[in-house]
Formats: sequence, structure tokens, C-alpha cells
Amino acid sequence: MPNEEKICVPAPRQSPEKTELAAGLACLIRFATLMLRSGDAAFRVHEWTAKLARAMGFEGFAARISLGTMTVTVRRGEDEITSVAEIAPLGINAFRIGALEALARAVKPGTNPGTIAAQLDRIERTKPLHPLLLTAIAVGAASGAFSYLNDGGPIEIFASALAGAAGQSLRSILLGRRINQYVTTALCAILASGLYCLVLALLGRLGLPAPSHAAGFISSVLFLVPGFPLVAALLDLLQHQTEAAVMRLVYGVAILLAGAFGLAMVASLAGLTAAPPPFAPESEATRLFFRAIATLAGGCGFAILYNSSWRTALTVAGLALIGNELRLGLHDAGMALAPATLAGAFIVGLLASFVRDRVSRAGHPCPRIALTVPGIIIMVPGTFAFQTIVLFDQGEVTAALSAAGLGAFVVGAMALGLAAARFATESGWLFES
Repeated sequence: MPNEEKICVPAPRQSPEKTELAAGLACLIRFATLMLRSGDAAFRVHEWTAKLARAMGFEGFAARISLGTMTVTVRRGEDEITSVAEIAPLGINAFRIGALEALARAVKPGTNPGTIAAQLDRIERTKPLHPLLLTAIAVGAASGAFSYLNDGGPIEIFASALAGAAGQSLRSILLGRRINQYVTTALCAILASGLYCLVLALLGRLGLPAPSHAAGFISSVLFLVPGFPLVAALLDLLQHQTEAAVMRLVYGVAILLAGAFGLAMVASLAGLTAAPPPFAPESEATRLFFRAIATLAGGCGFAILYNSSWRTALTVAGLALIGNELRLGLHDAGMALAPATLAGAFIVGLLASFVRDRVSRAGHPCPRIALTVPGIIIMVPGTFAFQTIVLFDQGEVTAALSAAGLGAFVVGAMALGLAAARFATESGWLFES
């Protein structure tokens, strides 16, 4: 065969302006993906990325954000460039969100993209604030507290605390090995709820009175509730980030279903019934005291789970105490659970707006979502969730749908309460530009 002549076509050389533009865009899109992967709402990601773009000297900025990919276009002078990035599996890291916000605030005009990239490297390499053991203990305390708030007795509190700590430990290990999130959720639900039932069975063999499963069964897996995605989805909907909101809502529901299937398997094997927990008579003063302790433990535990600093965690505990006591007090006075929950969540969101700047320390602001979401997780309607799973497993579809509808209405009230607080405190939410 005749020799073929190889022709090499050199790649077109970019101008220095284009090269600098591409380097700046790379930093910008990396900043945005890190913030979204840390659990922040899409509208906040857009706001902070736009602020960083202006600080970097870009004259034009546009972004399309979804949960799988992100497209960012920037312009400087007559040069324009677009980049698309894939987003890794989502997580929750309140401390990282605050660090990224601090970076966007601190960037001065003319900052070299390499300097910003180095700071992003430092933020990404930062280890979790709390070790695995402490996080597991905090989740266990929150699970036990939630069990008490759902009328659980000492046995249910102990079993759900132990199961919650074990389940969170397994989740940390599996996610650290990059196991699929849905598989991880289902396995952790099976372990935690199975351990809860096992502990109760062993205690029953010792002659202790048989408790109700309704109080502690859901409490053992409360750490699996995707509070950040569900709340962020509603906030994004209200800010016209529809694509990201719908995808995040689907993601949150899928996580819930993965956990529910794990719970249903254990409930079926254990032969659980949907009987409500027995009411334990207590004096008013005793009930208020222990309810306050449980709420403080729950709020602080979930803040630690979301990798918040101790300063933020203690603030969340205080917000949860005020909001949840209001919710329970209104419910005790005869108000339906959903509007009482909306009022409690509204107070949490309102107070978070006022204390956020005081909680933030120099160089590291406290994101508002890091105060509000862990502050309302303790309001999740555990009894309705338990009844939904058990009744579906027993084939009582109508009763299960009724319990699910009531529970969903309460969960919606939690998110709407936080949204209402935004409308009351931020003019940008009340008036559209």
C-alpha cells in the first residue's frame, strides 16, 4: 500500500484573555458545584456564584442549575465562554457552606483565579468538625429525644437511642466507601429498626413490660429523614429555580422510599401493629421539663449530624426549644397539629434571621439553612410515619393513605413555616424583580 501522508493540524491558540477567562470560569463553576453538593438551595448557589463572578471582574453571568449538571456562562468585554460540569452525589455539610460564603465575601477585585482555586482546595480538604463516634452519639441522643416526644417510655428511648447511633455509624462507614446513597439508606433503615426491635425483644425476655413500637420504631431512623433536600426544594420552587427544585424533591422522596422499604421489611418480620403509643401520665411541670430537655438534645444532635460548629449547634438547640414548645403548647391547647407545626417552624425561621449574624464568627458566616432545618427536624410526625408503613405492610391501603396524607400535611407545614419567615424578613422574597 502506498504510504499515507499524515497531516497534523495544530490546535487553535487561545488569546491570553480567553485563557484567563477560562481559568476564572473553572474556579467559578467549581465553587458552585461545591456549594450545591454541600446541600445549599439552588437559588442561594446562584446568588453567591453571581457575587463571586462580579468580584472576579466578569461583566456578564448566567447559570442553569439542576441536580445532575450545571451550565455557567460568563462574559468579559467581547469574550464569552460557557462550561458544563457534572455534580457528584449530594451531601450535607453546613460548615462547608459557610466557608464558601466567606470566600465569596472576601474575594477582592482582581484576585488571581489560582488564589481562589487554592482556597477551594483548602475548603474541600477540611475534615469534618466532629469524629464519627461523637456524631453517632449525637444522633443516638436525638433519636431517644424524638422517641420521648412521641410518648415513648424509658425502654423505647433507650432502644431507639442505641439503634440510631448504630445506624448512623453504619451510614458514615458506607458513605465513606462511596456506596450508593439509596442502598446505604435502605441498609441503615434495616439495621437501625431491626436493632430496635431486637433490643425490645431481649428486654421483654428479662420480664420488662412490653412497650409500644410506635414511639421508637421511627425514632430509630430519624437520622435518615432528608430534611435539607426537602426544605431546599420548596425554597427553590418559591424562587423560580423549578428544575433544581423538582429534581431535589424527587431525590428526597427517593431517599424516603428507600428508607421506608427497609422499615417495611423489618416491620413485617417483627409483626408490628399500628397501635398508638400508650399515654404516660405525668405532672405538667415534669412533662414540660423533660420535653424541653428532649427538644434541646434533638436540635443539637441534628446540627452536629449536619457538620455544624458547636456554636451553631447550641444556637439550633435554643431555636428548636422555642419553636417546638410553641408547637406542642398550641397542640395541647386544641389546635390541629399541622397549623401548630407551621407556627413553630415560622418562629424558628424568624428567630434564625435575627440571630444568624450574632452566631457567625469572623471570617465564617453561619448559613441560615444550617439554623432552620436541624431546628425543625424534631417536629417530624413520627406516629403518622409509623402507621403509614405498618398499615401498608398489612394491606390496609385506605388507612395507610389517610395516615400518609396527615403526615405529609404536617411535613409541608414545617417547610411552609420556614418559607413564611423568609417572606416576613427578606424583601427580596416578598417582591419579585
